[in-house]
Amino acid sequence: MIPLRDDAPRYTRPYVTYLFIVLNLAIFLFQDSLTPRLHRAFDFQFGFVPGRVGAWLEGSVPLEAALVPALTSMFLHYGWLHLIFNMWFLYIFGDNVEDRLGHFRFLFFYAASGLGGILLHFAFNAGSTVPTIGASGAIAGVMGAYFLLFPTARVLTLIPLFLIFPIVWLPAWVYLAYWFVGQFISGAASAMTSVQQTGGVAFWAHVGGFIGGIGLIKLLPARSRYGMYEPA
Repeated sequence: MIPLRDDAPRYTRPYVTYLFIVLNLAIFLFQDSLTPRLHRAFDFQFGFVPGRVGAWLEGSVPLEAALVPALTSMFLHYGWLHLIFNMWFLYIFGDNVEDRLGHFRFLFFYAASGLGGILLHFAFNAGSTVPTIGASGAIAGVMGAYFLLFPTARVLTLIPLFLIFPIVWLPAWVYLAYWFVGQFISGAASAMTSVQQTGGVAFWAHVGGFIGGIGLIKLLPARSRYGMYEPA
């Protein structure tokens, strides 16, 4: 199911959300300009490789090579579809969460949610030598926060059903719960395969980010004077 828009009002401009979208696009255009060999090297250098953590503990790689990519990996993508879907979900759900938290707290929230996703992915794929890249864990955190903050908002949703494509309004909690259950089931299925060595979608990063977002939004205070402005 593809979200088209939501009806939750916001009261400020989501500058950090826009910044993340522009930054991800700019970095992807740079990635896309590289030769295949350099592109692969770039992904391995700045993508998070779970196996490097064990190598760091053994003393064979430096700390920065093992852990810094947990942050830089959030700004890399495998292809146009990966980028477009991630940025679209961020655009739909990020503005309201940023509006509730404020710009600087949202920046911290986004990064922390992404790290939560990386952590759960690592727990299930500690020996993987495949680089994990993408903003999905951080965006899943945004969706988790939205689930808690705006459950009664509605999401206009495109539902592909064979040759017909109905567009319906769904309660946000229904859409996001459906999405989360799908990620959890897919993660459980991937745990039974060799995806950690051959690649694939990092479903556990999505699950970890979503759960992390729910936890973080309970801890972080809303910005002062929330809801005291005209909707933008």
